[in-house]
Amino acid sequence: MAAADTPVLLINAPLVASRLGYPDLSGLDLLEAFAFIHPARFCVPTPRGLAEALGLPVPTGDDDVPEMLQRAAGALIAACRDPEWFEREGAWSALQSLERLRWPWAQVLKPHVAKPEKAERWLFARLPEWEEAADRPAPRQVELTPPAVVEQLAKLTGEAAEQREGQRAYAQDAARIFAPRSAPGRPHLALAQAGTGIGKTLGYLAPASLWAAQSGGTVWVSTFTKNLQRQLRAESRRAWPAKRADGTPPVVVRKGRENYLCLLNLEDALQGGFAGRAAILAQLVARWGAYTRDGDMVGGDLPGWLGTLFRKRGIAALTDSRGECIYAGCPHYRKCFIERAARDSAQADLVIANHALVMVNAARARDPNQRPTRLIFDEGHHVFDAADSTFAATLSGQEAIELRRWIIGPEREARGRRRGLAARLAEIASYDEAGADAIAAACKAGQLLPSEGWLQRLTENAPFGPVEALLGAVRAATYARDESGGIEAGYAIETEAAGLPGEVIEAASAAAEALAAIRVPLIRLGGRLEAILADPPDWLDAQGRARIEGARFALTWRIDLIAAWEALLDRLGGPADPEFVDWLAVDRSDAREFDVAIHRRWLDPMKPFARVVLEPAHGVLLTSATLTDRTTEGDTSQAQWASAIARSGAAHIDSAPLLSAATSPFDYASRAEVLIVTDIKKGDLPALAGAYARLIEASGGGVLGIFTAIRRLRAVYGRIADRLARAGLPVYAQHVDPIDTGTLVDIFRDDPRASLLGTDALRDGVDVPGQSLRCVVLEQVPWPRPDILHKARRAAGGGSQYDDRIIRAKLAQAFGRLIRSKDDAGHFIVLSPAFPTRLLSAFPPGTPVLRVTLDEALQRLAAGVGGTQAAHPSVGAQGALLP
Repeated sequence: MAAADTPVLLINAPLVASRLGYPDLSGLDLLEAFAFIHPARFCVPTPRGLAEALGLPVPTGDDDVPEMLQRAAGALIAACRDPEWFEREGAWSALQSLERLRWPWAQVLKPHVAKPEKAERWLFARLPEWEEAADRPAPRQVELTPPAVVEQLAKLTGEAAEQREGQRAYAQDAARIFAPRSAPGRPHLALAQAGTGIGKTLGYLAPASLWAAQSGGTVWVSTFTKNLQRQLRAESRRAWPAKRADGTPPVVVRKGRENYLCLLNLEDALQGGFAGRAAILAQLVARWGAYTRDGDMVGGDLPGWLGTLFRKRGIAALTDSRGECIYAGCPHYRKCFIERAARDSAQADLVIANHALVMVNAARARDPNQRPTRLIFDEGHHVFDAADSTFAATLSGQEAIELRRWIIGPEREARGRRRGLAARLAEIASYDEAGADAIAAACKAGQLLPSEGWLQRLTENAPFGPVEALLGAVRAATYARDESGGIEAGYAIETEAAGLPGEVIEAASAAAEALAAIRVPLIRLGGRLEAILADPPDWLDAQGRARIEGARFALTWRIDLIAAWEALLDRLGGPADPEFVDWLAVDRSDAREFDVAIHRRWLDPMKPFARVVLEPAHGVLLTSATLTDRTTEGDTSQAQWASAIARSGAAHIDSAPLLSAATSPFDYASRAEVLIVTDIKKGDLPALAGAYARLIEASGGGVLGIFTAIRRLRAVYGRIADRLARAGLPVYAQHVDPIDTGTLVDIFRDDPRASLLGTDALRDGVDVPGQSLRCVVLEQVPWPRPDILHKARRAAGGGSQYDDRIIRAKLAQAFGRLIRSKDDAGHFIVLSPAFPTRLLSAFPPGTPVLRVTLDEALQRLAAGVGGTQAAHPSVGAQGALLP
């Protein structure tokens, strides 16, 4: 009632509203004010984090927070009056727009933001334009000598750094991928396992920077997580300056288009495309756009919490998440963040990217000359999964409706700037009659693709068009054949694409014909565009030429997509292809359907990976702390590498890989304990929740809880969060708190008393050294989900041995979250009454493993590792924090 009557000062309104069970909570959110006054600055969205960002005393307890909120508001207002306010430009104009949108802070800040003497430039006038540059010459062929690599490593680590023999050996092994290639299709391939603490990042940056300097070439480093990308950017400063003498960046971070701010989408949002709270978000993003380093909205310098403050998917709507870019046809093309990153990367010494982008770039780069030839895949244990997704084919309702919108345009009532082929290529249609006919034929055929309301029509058994009819038949067959129990539980359901009823096969044939009717005119259109470029008319200027080249690239992508769908449909009803796994699925969440699909995956996705990525390259390094499979404790034989070789693509190229292993220098025997808790029965939810609560209390927070099912995570959180919060031990959770995963980890890292519950995303890529993470708790053994794809690979990969390899890898990766530096110590706990002994080799050799009851685990947790006193606050019997 108080919050409804009076605007209150608060931090992170959606989170507070979620905790209070009051979804309409609003007021003066200090995070919104921070995003306006200090755009592109980092801030952990907690009272402690805000205090640190503003240079205020950190509150020592909840009682200190109200005063801190008032001080923070005062500090933010004072920043507006400060003559040295760095982000002043554009603030006054933005505040006028925000006042019209009734932003709560507008009236508070307005008296303190002075009107500038000169009219402020609009964002789109302030951003610099990128410039074309000559193609970079092919790299020189150089040999890196071991002494030179060791010397470069010493420069990067610094004279005062500890000399680590393992790191020096690792750097010399990594350098071998930069040797000249002996034959086409035979790259230098190295698989290097580097235990935690080896210093593998600098270990491979040393030869990479040396080769780039001597050869004039570009090295691509690919990661799976955004956290490692941020770490790599920071570490690269040891080897390269922020800018070269000519102002160009030697290090560039590249991501997929869907990660960057689209200026055309932003302009549309600012001019009425967004309404209500979303329009306020657009103004705050525009403020950020003027100060951002590179326009990266996902994992870059845009606060991860900003989008969640506005509850809707506004951030996604401001990116090119649907492949609708019009390239040179955009009025902001010369200022585009995506185009700038692409051009900067072509001239860079080091490009930091992610696995998916590297694979997509290798498969269909707009400029084949920019495909990477020297590649380092950090977090290399994820390359198999990334390839699995990249080289998959999925014909679904959601994918088909996106294709329809790209061809025809949006539905009439839809907001936004999306345009169909006819609108995007109007000048071509007016000049070239054959091109106009091709566009008209594609648009006519595209009318038979699924449109708005397709899923409702399927449930009513009234599909429109052959593709909707196919999806309806797929849906009916999947429901009829499901034996998983997923229908009653509300989960997604699936069935193998074998022995299909005649209705599905007939519908697939009709749908394939409809897709061919779209693909053929698109191919004709592509030919007409090529002809126009080959013999350009007088009116075709450089910008028009770039626009046509962009359209050709987009056309090629869609033609390939449709061809993959046709190939998928042609095989339905025929003999199974042993290279692929096909299945039908109805995607559901909490019993609500949201898609129907036919899937195709490679049984071994490393085959296309080897062909597309490895063979064209000259040198490739796959590295990770968990590349190999420890089948038995201390085993270092070739069998240990068998899985790594199979999941690297090495078996599909004519080149034997270099195998390298560097053991972690950490003393796991005295710094860690693995506790297998044997008295929590599987399926006993009250006991599971009680165990988590008691473990968090005994540890005094600092617990990372990893779950294999979202439902159990939510149930446990709902039972323990309030009780622990009242004891001064806050608990945060994925899939519960309205905060993105990266921000949740930032909050967890910033507060040693906090605990974080999550699913598989937290098992890898979470780097929290120090006291903030003292205990990792797995709710059970991470058994693989027995879906159709897994069962097929299990049958081909050795049955239960295949399962064991996957589980050991997951356990090793989860254990790796615990000890991140030589001073770290803690417990790794698995709540499993029957943990298989054969899986214990997943943990580092020498690590103590004990099977204990929960009470015994609590005693060991309270005592600390090795019987030493725990170096963190403990919780007394009444829940009070004891010093």
